[in-house]
Amino acid sequence: MHDFEVVSNREIADGIFSLVISAPKLASALKPGQFVNIAVPGDASSLLRVPLSFYRADAEAGTVELWYAVVGDDTRRLSQMGPGSTSNLLGPGGRGWMVPEGTRKALLVAGGIGVPPVLCLAGMLAEQGVDVDVCLGFGTASKVVGVDEFRALGATVNVCTDDGSLGTHGFCTDPAAELLGEGGYDYVASCGPAVMMKKVAAAAAEAGVYCEVSLERMMSCGFGACNTCNVETVDGMKGACMCGPVFDASKVVVF
Repeated sequence: MHDFEVVSNREIADGIFSLVISAPKLASALKPGQFVNIAVPGDASSLLRVPLSFYRADAEAGTVELWYAVVGDDTRRLSQMGPGSTSNLLGPGGRGWMVPEGTRKALLVAGGIGVPPVLCLAGMLAEQGVDVDVCLGFGTASKVVGVDEFRALGATVNVCTDDGSLGTHGFCTDPAAELLGEGGYDYVASCGPAVMMKKVAAAAAEAGVYCEVSLERMMSCGFGACNTCNVETVDGMKGACMCGPVFDASKVVVF
């Protein structure tokens, strides 16, 4: 368990917040694709923590930045935690991205609040000299996050919105499938809506490219005791909190 203090907590898009916390030991331990489980104060009747992926960890500064969407009472209270507020969290949790050795070109596909763990992965790939193409999908322009950050890492970014208010009108799975059809990729990673990840995994399989997906499940405990976050795989039921949240897409039965 780690105690933390809020450094900043600001809205970066419609209903999407960037939370920066000071937690030096955690910042040194986190690996891309892992998650933390935050205790949000303010409601004694709320017993469950909030599991969140992270965008970046700065070991030198001792800070971790997490992006999250306000979707219920717990995340609403989280959005109200101002600088200086304190609480605690469990982490690092789970299995992160496992990029195959020798990867030279990667395709990353993210939708909505699935962007943060994929953006974190992009940073790691950039450090390794891997060429990165990105396909991002959002409902509308007011929900778009991460585009500038991906481009700052040198990635080529394709943006799609459901209503056509920014970028291409449609779903990010379409340009992703086109890019995979052109070939040249060693690795694919995806996080976002289940239907999106399922389509990305199918396109990667057809192209013969190894693919990983980061799956979202309801997590009650976050450390493998409650079995509420199980994922059906070809090897049986696996807890997303311990065996995931990142899985080999070819092993997943139900996204």
